[in-house]
Amino acid sequence: MTDTELLDLARTFGTPLYLFDERSLRSRVETIAQACPDRTELCFAIKANPFVVPQMATLVPRLEVCSPGELSICESCDIDPDSIVVSGVYKDPVLMDELVAAPKLPHRFTIESLGQLELLHGLAVRHARIVPVLIRLTSGNQFGIDAETLREVIDARERYPNLAIKGVQFFSGTQKSGPRRIVREIERLDEMLGRLELEYGWRAEELEYGPGLPVAYFSDDAFDEQALLDAMGTALANLRFPGKVTLEVGRSLVAACGTYLTRVVDTKCDRGQRYAIVDGGIHHLVYYGQSMAMRQPPCRILQDGSGDGGAECETTWNVFGSLCTVNDILAKQLPLAGLEPGRIIAFEQVGAYSMTEGISLFLSRDLPAVVTVGIDGAPRLSRAAVPTHPFNTPYC
Repeated sequence: MTDTELLDLARTFGTPLYLFDERSLRSRVETIAQACPDRTELCFAIKANPFVVPQMATLVPRLEVCSPGELSICESCDIDPDSIVVSGVYKDPVLMDELVAAPKLPHRFTIESLGQLELLHGLAVRHARIVPVLIRLTSGNQFGIDAETLREVIDARERYPNLAIKGVQFFSGTQKSGPRRIVREIERLDEMLGRLELEYGWRAEELEYGPGLPVAYFSDDAFDEQALLDAMGTALANLRFPGKVTLEVGRSLVAACGTYLTRVVDTKCDRGQRYAIVDGGIHHLVYYGQSMAMRQPPCRILQDGSGDGGAECETTWNVFGSLCTVNDILAKQLPLAGLEPGRIIAFEQVGAYSMTEGISLFLSRDLPAVVTVGIDGAPRLSRAAVPTHPFNTPYC
């Protein structure tokens, strides 16, 4: 969006403010989809940005939820259960019972442990349902089961007649900036699925893979995204596995669609250092890999078109938020021209996780309003600013 558009939105909705641009979102989904073979479907992990669920539901066939709250968000947005993959390392038994008993089952449940396997099979038997599941393969952490246990489950699959074991899910982490690891993972998954068919006579119908595609958050983030996407697409096309491939993506799909606006409310110079205080802060703005503003985030002062600021010399500023902590640093030694109280700073690449990972309740400051800009450029208020002091107020 242009500076003029952003300034108009700031005047209309106030600051601090989250903006999510559906035009950017659609373009990004198309970029990822075009890099993949035709048999590949995209699944959006809604934890990356729940505010774009209505838009993503029209762009990708699957949405992954990992909590009761995320499921409620999908229900509020009238998402078809057949579009939903129910994942998560903890699956509440009461909620699972409700989902298995519902008239329409979710598209898939993931299995993260033998305990979840027994839980879902028991519920499926109780309600006389055939429940579709994916077995999550661990990458060496608390998620999923190891390869040996996976083989044991497949070998003993007849013990679970009310579970339709559709395939395998695998995700090993985010921000993979080189193609080698992604290609190697795809090749190993292909080999594993082939062995399972050869040794146990079980042919998976689906492979769900989370590639962990990277986002360039800082000026020193250097990777060739096109080469990465090309390598991933080639590896997927070369799979011997004949079934459906689902690519689970979150951060990479939505990061670029988000902008955070915050207003300069005070400036000062202490001991030769210039400080700008803004009405936002780290309770609203989180970049993966950032710590105490040691890396420079993508941000700029918005220009109103009058020419003011453009001809001024840049000076270095330390941009601090409104929290009472020395940790509330948004940018350090940032070269800016024309910075003064009232000017608005736009932080980019905030469409993924930033609006939910911050320390939102600290100091009982309001949560920012959220605005979604549609394909036609028209803004829509997705959430008004939310006071947080009620969450921190004791019963008196």
